[in-house]
Amino acid sequence: MTKEKLAIEVIERLKKEYPDADCTLDYDQAWKLLVSVRLAAQCTDARVNVVVEDLYAKYPDVDALAQADVADIEEIVRPCGLGKSKARDISGCMKILKEKYNGNVPKDFKALLALPGVGRKSANLIMGDVFGEPAIVTDTHCIRLSNRIGLVDGIKDPKKVEMALWEIIPPKEGNDLCHRLVNHGRDVCTARSKPHCDKCCLEDICGKNGV
Repeated sequence: MTKEKLAIEVIERLKKEYPDADCTLDYDQAWKLLVSVRLAAQCTDARVNVVVEDLYAKYPDVDALAQADVADIEEIVRPCGLGKSKARDISGCMKILKEKYNGNVPKDFKALLALPGVGRKSANLIMGDVFGEPAIVTDTHCIRLSNRIGLVDGIKDPKKVEMALWEIIPPKEGNDLCHRLVNHGRDVCTARSKPHCDKCCLEDICGKNGV
């Protein structure tokens, strides 16, 4: 089976397995996803979802957060880890959104990458979830499962994995596939324990690389 055919089969099976897969970070405005995805670095989405409740209660919009003292932001987001750098980046992002984009998140990949603390993974998540544009979010689950299944071969660098997946995945499918890989990586094809191959919907087509 070619990688292209394998990719299509993986997409179709995971659609049936996780029909409602979506971003696990809670947000109702684009700037909030920008904040949450920065906080999610080396932190669980579940913890981020709790911490941002206090952050937004005190700073309910871009202007308020842009004007906030970085130390005050750090105090609230500290439970997510790396509080100092995350607070600094969030403050910087909000200031740029306020001053350059009229409080809005730019619908431009390069513009997103220019924001403090925003890398390709975060920019792709914003483009896909907020703006509905083609996106591939190469988080740890995507990288691990893509290699294990055989969609890519021994590639661990996030950008290289992203570029390899763009070659075999239909653009409109990329964003949803990545959300489903997160679900599958947490529930079945786990990292911290032996993968549960006996209940995997991909078992018969998986390369089982690294298993």
